[in-house]
Amino acid sequence: MVNEYHLPMPATHPLVTAAHTLRETLQPLRFGVPITHVYDPLDYAWAPHEVYLRRFGSGPKKVVLLGMNPGPWGMAQTGVPFGEIAAVRDWMGITGPVQRPVNEHKKRPILGFETTQSEVSGRRLWGLFAERFGSAEAFFKDHYVANYCPLVFMEESSRNFTPDKLPAAELAKVEAACDEHLRAVVAALQPDWLIGVGGLAEAQALKQQKHFPRLKIGRILHPSPASPAANRDWAGVAAKQLTALGVW
Repeated sequence: MVNEYHLPMPATHPLVTAAHTLRETLQPLRFGVPITHVYDPLDYAWAPHEVYLRRFGSGPKKVVLLGMNPGPWGMAQTGVPFGEIAAVRDWMGITGPVQRPVNEHKKRPILGFETTQSEVSGRRLWGLFAERFGSAEAFFKDHYVANYCPLVFMEESSRNFTPDKLPAAELAKVEAACDEHLRAVVAALQPDWLIGVGGLAEAQALKQQKHFPRLKIGRILHPSPASPAANRDWAGVAAKQLTALGVW
């Protein structure tokens, strides 16, 4: 991955600084087969990502929800975690220029806010929060949504390759950078709860307890349509899980 956009170090904000560091640390990493394409929206979609961090990422928060890595029609397009276009543009009020990634896959074009595909996971996640809290400002008053790893990994066929399947040596470098970033997010936002959206994200969240002993960890069902359970009233299930944990 080569940063061809020559982005300057932004003005001081803890999450912006942490994201900048994460981007610069991940940038020189290289990955072997079957991975042929790697997108980093912290690079080519930095403009809307920075708006998200500055507008909604000032602490403290009660709850931080943690996703694993970007979906092809969500954060990969908008730079916002679970970044379904309508939720980001219309509910959060975020837009911004999105460039084209280096080594773009022809089957996974980056169209930014012109994307017509829907990110179902993001539509479900942000839809639940919009229904419960009304405005984005009301939700983000005590909540924040972050992503553990900002990279999108693809095989030659364009099939998604999840970070947990990386070879050990490659995974160790990615996790070292992403763990450091997550610690910076938790330190800045000082949440009571760190909630994994799905089991993979929960596993990364659990690693933070040794650094933040008072941090409470939980999990909600991932909203992906690939999960049969998520296709049966995901919003109702997730709300019940958060209520049972004592988060809501």
